[in-house]
Amino acid sequence: MGTPVSLDFPLLLADFQGEFLASIPDADPSAPVPRCGDWTVRDLVEHLAFVHHWAAANARAHRAEPLGDGPFDLVAHYSSCATELRETLAELDPAATARILAHPEPIGEGPVSFWQRRQVHETLVHAHDLRAAIAGRGALGLVRAVPEVWADTVEEVLTVFYPRQVGTGRMAPLPTALALTATDLDGTPEWVLGEPGAGGEIAVRVSGPAEGLALLLWGRVTAAEAGLTVTGDPADLDKILGQPIVP
Repeated sequence: MGTPVSLDFPLLLADFQGEFLASIPDADPSAPVPRCGDWTVRDLVEHLAFVHHWAAANARAHRAEPLGDGPFDLVAHYSSCATELRETLAELDPAATARILAHPEPIGEGPVSFWQRRQVHETLVHAHDLRAAIAGRGALGLVRAVPEVWADTVEEVLTVFYPRQVGTGRMAPLPTALALTATDLDGTPEWVLGEPGAGGEIAVRVSGPAEGLALLLWGRVTAAEAGLTVTGDPADLDKILGQPIVP
């Protein structure tokens, strides 16, 4: 499945940033963020703010300047960095040359449009994280996003992150292939992570809503929590998801 051409990434970025920003006052800055290690809400907000700042610099083919040590006013700090990213991407030609995520070197040359898409998914997943911190657990439906956006999140993991993690030596190629099928999209698109075995054999298959598939790959929910159907040995699925597929 290719990137859906109908997705308006600048509009989606503004929407998800707005939802993230509006959620910050509802969260305790010291609250833990589910499935994000020892991160607190403050860590999460400061991380996404810096990533926006860092991406804006890379879109201009520059290296990012430090933002300082804080502590920051989280609403004002995030709003400033979010605005910086949106304004930067709006000013630049999407086809202009930027610094983008690559392999075997971690950074290479590519189009500015890379960051339009990448920051949409970064913001979407972390908006889920923030809402999960407020709710006390991860679940589907915490962020407003259509299935097509979540499907592109899955596509990005398979075509950008997994090859980069392998290509930079951060992980070995998966020994077992995983098939993922989105049941809430026309045509029930399917993706395959890893290389099928002899004769095209795929040991594990997971199907369900695109949001559940995306959050499963990002390690934010389990298959059971997302209501996904697993065909094959669950232990094989656990081994696959235990690998650093996303950085």
